[in-house]
Amino acid sequence: MTASVARVATTADHDWLGDYVEHCRDLGCSDRALRDRLRAARALLADHPDLHAWMGEPAADRLVELRRTKAWPLLAFLIGTGVLRLDIDLAVSKNLTGLGAIVESAHPHEFASARAAGLKLGWTQDWVETVLGECLAVILAWHGGSVRDLTREVTDAFDDALAGSMRLPRSSLKAYRCRLASLRQVLFEIGVHDQPPRRRPWSRTLEQRFAETPMAEQIRVVLLRYVQTRASVLRPKSVESLVNDLLPFAEFLTTHHPEVATLRSLERSHVEEFLVWNRTRPWRGRRARQQPIGAAVAHSTVLTIRNLLEDIAAWGWADAPDRRLVFAADVPKLDRPLPRALAPDVDQRLMAAVDGLDDTFARTGLRLLRGCGLRVGELLDLELDAVIDYGATGTWLRVPLGKLATERVVPLDGDTLRALDAWTQQRGSHRPIPHPRTGRPTDFVFTERGRRLGATRLRNGLTAATSSAGLLDRSGEPITITPHQLRHTYATSLANAGMSLQALMALLGHVTPEMTLRYAALASPTLRDAYDQAMGKMRRQLTLTPVGRHIVPDKVAWLASEMLKTRVAHGYCSRHEAQGACPYANICETCDNYTPAPEFTTALTDQLDDVHALHVDAQARGWTSEAERHSTVAAALQGHLDRLLHQ
Repeated sequence: MTASVARVATTADHDWLGDYVEHCRDLGCSDRALRDRLRAARALLADHPDLHAWMGEPAADRLVELRRTKAWPLLAFLIGTGVLRLDIDLAVSKNLTGLGAIVESAHPHEFASARAAGLKLGWTQDWVETVLGECLAVILAWHGGSVRDLTREVTDAFDDALAGSMRLPRSSLKAYRCRLASLRQVLFEIGVHDQPPRRRPWSRTLEQRFAETPMAEQIRVVLLRYVQTRASVLRPKSVESLVNDLLPFAEFLTTHHPEVATLRSLERSHVEEFLVWNRTRPWRGRRARQQPIGAAVAHSTVLTIRNLLEDIAAWGWADAPDRRLVFAADVPKLDRPLPRALAPDVDQRLMAAVDGLDDTFARTGLRLLRGCGLRVGELLDLELDAVIDYGATGTWLRVPLGKLATERVVPLDGDTLRALDAWTQQRGSHRPIPHPRTGRPTDFVFTERGRRLGATRLRNGLTAATSSAGLLDRSGEPITITPHQLRHTYATSLANAGMSLQALMALLGHVTPEMTLRYAALASPTLRDAYDQAMGKMRRQLTLTPVGRHIVPDKVAWLASEMLKTRVAHGYCSRHEAQGACPYANICETCDNYTPAPEFTTALTDQLDDVHALHVDAQARGWTSEAERHSTVAAALQGHLDRLLHQ
């Protein structure tokens, strides 16, 4: 064979070799490189003329052959052009050098769209190329077809195949899944996937949840049917709470009363035993911990069991007990603590530290929570068109449907509006994300690189701000502050400033006045005024005279009290309004025979100042006669002082 013949495909060569030679020439291979590649390709094909069958051999044996023949470039060409199919074992065992470029050359427009989408999401150029070359190209080589064929089922199957491979180390699996998660995001952005990628595996179905918990089969059927019926009108989180309440009840019956095979067999004694067990049972689930559940969880569980039995009885289900088994007295009473608002000085220091956070999302989100009184879920559900300019009435924020399924608007102050504007300017653009409740494509405010942001970064930012502000407990550890306390602080500050309960109820999105009244009981200025007035009266009525001292009422309380008040040079006189005006009030100061001595100048000056204050107070209360009396006394005192100054 001459040298010139060795560098082209001959009639003795496999049919694939002609296309392979053209590929090598397109790559710009040198004459020597082309010779070496063809020699390696002929060696592999000579030993394994049926490469389809050879690809079914163990990956370890194929790796040995590839190292011996150095024919990987031929195999990469055949896999990249779709002649052969890449298997998972070889994909995770071999360095797939050159495969990405070959696959991309077969799908140039689709790769260009994917590359543009990745850059639009704010990824670095290196990461975009990693995702396309080491993930998109590999999946196409494994599955075949075009990028449009990579449905959610295909990417999930590839993920499962990676997890099932015995040749892939755990660290490599994690790296592959990071690239796969980014690829799913790209596929959503270019419209291949209808739903954005999930950060975690989808939760188990209701059927799976009830199948995993031991219980009598008929009880399982009834409970599952009940949950499915209620799920038609409940929100997802309410359904989750319902399941979490029913499963412990089923576990209790299975463990303590296995003879109870249907709910119809329940007796009051079973319920009473469950009530005792429920109050001291430990936590269950993925975050189970060795301590009893809280009072709120116990309360919710009993309510759910009562509703279950009453509902299936009202609906006429055959498994309903013959009589009522759970009563109102069985439901544990819950404490009614006041909202845990931050003290003004703590609030000021904390928000100053929040403004200095490096995390832009935490800085903006916490500022919005404090400045608008939002719940965390409402904050994360904000949409780009939520800011509304009403002209003369200012800029407002439309708060989406939240915990109580109510929509409202709240005013935005300057600092909060500037923080929100700064975030939206750097947020970037991406494909709208389906709303988790309605499925409607939605432009959420708080997204990053095409994905919705969660509450974890808010909590981490709040912890960092607490430490930065030096808000420490007695042991030197940062005090615990939750994002929801910022809402309590917002509401409490407005209540303390005198906002009406009706207005506060509208701003907080409360559906009943009882929810808002909790803030009225917290440092209410009206309550404080009533307290101060009552204490002023009690002080005058109940204070005992210390030995050797005169009773001197507290001046501030005395001036603010609703009394007929007289200021005399040596003290104060308090007379209740019901007694009427005293006929002897300030009789000496207004008498023509009164002559003050120079040493009483200071006392007279103080008395005059107080009389002026009493005159203003009487006018404000509408006490005309008292105001005239104080005016007369003030004129007399001023005359006495003028005469003393000219002596």
